[in-house]
Amino acid sequence: MNGEIQSGRGAGQTMPYLRAFALVLALAGAVAPDRVLAQAGNSSSLFSASPSLGAFPPAPGPGRGGGGDGFGSSGMLAPPMRGPPAIAPTPMVPAGQVALALSAKFGSDAAPITGGLTWRVYAAKPQPDGNFPLLREDKSPAPTIVLPAGAYIVHVGFGLANAVKPVTLRSATVREEFDLPAGGLRMEGKVGDARIPAAQISFDVFKGSQFEPSDRRPIAEHIASGAVVVVPDGTYYIVSNYGDANSVVRSDIRVQAGKLTDVVVNHRAAVITLKLVNEKGGEALANTAWSVLTPGGDVIKESIGAFPRVVLAEGEYRAIARNEGNVFEREFKVVTGVDGDVEVLAK
Repeated sequence: MNGEIQSGRGAGQTMPYLRAFALVLALAGAVAPDRVLAQAGNSSSLFSASPSLGAFPPAPGPGRGGGGDGFGSSGMLAPPMRGPPAIAPTPMVPAGQVALALSAKFGSDAAPITGGLTWRVYAAKPQPDGNFPLLREDKSPAPTIVLPAGAYIVHVGFGLANAVKPVTLRSATVREEFDLPAGGLRMEGKVGDARIPAAQISFDVFKGSQFEPSDRRPIAEHIASGAVVVVPDGTYYIVSNYGDANSVVRSDIRVQAGKLTDVVVNHRAAVITLKLVNEKGGEALANTAWSVLTPGGDVIKESIGAFPRVVLAEGEYRAIARNEGNVFEREFKVVTGVDGDVEVLAK
């Protein structure tokens, strides 16, 4: 509705590897308007240590500074942590087995990722039922896994970003570095210059553009304001829901690998409190059933209570109140950022 926005790589050339690629992505949960102004707060700095998969917790404070989410006070991606990532000590390698040393980066020129990774090693050959057996799983940033010599498929996941490649182990230690072409997406909402409280707004993220035919299932939903979602680089569209009525903003956004994209969505809306009163300024009557309609008669919101609060997009509406078998109504107008009461007289 009314509003504006400011703002795996697979390897292998044989069919079994392609089938394995599809399998591990499925197991990892990967991706199977009014005026729009994009303002992306991107930096060439790279991701540093990160929490677990999915959406990160909101960074602290209005400036988002100094948190442990891997992002600096400027809202840009923080530089990598000092020193190399924590690498597990190389285990003893029995005869007939080979050590597989793994690491991952956000792009070929980046420093190694120091947290938030999940590694999975699968057998290269499927079972009779078509499934590829999972042999190892590790959440270390740079694990060394000892396996019998042979062929395997390795998958690494970080947030919604994934990479897969086949690996062949022979006699010497094998080192494999994965390139995760992913970036961060952080969203918040405003009405004018006022920030919308996190409890009143949420975001859904979809793959591709809203103007192109595609799978309309969200890849991430109910994302809290200020949280960071890690996604593969590419085009996405976000749906911002302020309240639970009709203040909805949609917009396309571009996420680049190794960068944090800050999105500020401006909603043209206000918070309205409905009251049924016997006289102007009087006490609200309890047990009142409410309906908010557009001038054309479309129902926007229904609720029951003495003074329900509803977030409405800018525009004209009609409030209908039902109390003790009587029906009362009133037309009213919503102006962006002007919160207030709408009283309906019980006469």
